Amino acid sequence: MGTKLLEGDIALVTGAASGIGRGIAKQLAKEGARVVLSDSNANDGRQVSEALRSEGHDATFIPADLSQKQDPEKLLRNASEKFGTLSILAHSASPPRHEADRVLAVEEDVWDEMLAVNLRAGFILAREAGREMIAQDIKGRMLIITSLHAGTPRNLPHYSAAKAGQTMVMKELAKAFGPHGIRINAIAPGAIAGGGFDATGAGLERLTQCTSLRRLGTPEDIAGMAIALLCDRFSAYVTGTTVAVDGGIALHNWIEPD
Repeated sequence: MGTKLLEGDIALVTGAASGIGRGIAKQLAKEGARVVLSDSNANDGRQVSEALRSEGHDATFIPADLSQKQDPEKLLRNASEKFGTLSILAHSASPPRHEADRVLAVEEDVWDEMLAVNLRAGFILAREAGREMIAQDIKGRMLIITSLHAGTPRNLPHYSAAKAGQTMVMKELAKAFGPHGIRINAIAPGAIAGGGFDATGAGLERLTQCTSLRRLGTPEDIAGMAIALLCDRFSAYVTGTTVAVDGGIALHNWIEPD
């Protein structure tokens, strides 16, 4: 059996109870990383962690509500106490978005939660993890799950604003951390089954037809690219960039009907 790509790494994955975050956590564990999973959904998060341990992987779960101001730094402290200083951070946590939360309808508390979890928590987690990596001379790697909506308005202002902000924060961090050998990149998923978008019936069919590969993506599609970006074997010279993993949906006019 070949050497695992992330043997010896210590990783934290937010939003790990379901969807894309869960897919990334599982693949990190399979590639040899010791994984701290975190989510506000404690029940599902613990189940994922227990399933990984039952397969022989080194995994633990720490609940956190990243919309709360103190939780990002608290999560990092708890993660370090479990396994030691992180070498990998993957920020996938995001509140659920609803198609009704449009420009004239989105409430301020919904706006605040979306930006708190995606943007504020993402920045604090990456900044503080980076500081510790620098102090310990660890050539760490970070990943932020953004969205195609970072550059395409979809009448979901809080979500688009949060993801656009994440994209620029990723670039700022990549510029600051690069001289220390720390890399940070982003993945912009397309329509991922289980990834949080609302689409059923005719809407689901339209999404599929507007995707060049004629299928929705899966969390495993995202996890595969995540591993590539988080391991030095394949991306040692890649930082500050966003990779679209979308099956070609961005090539089509998929936001508005024909």
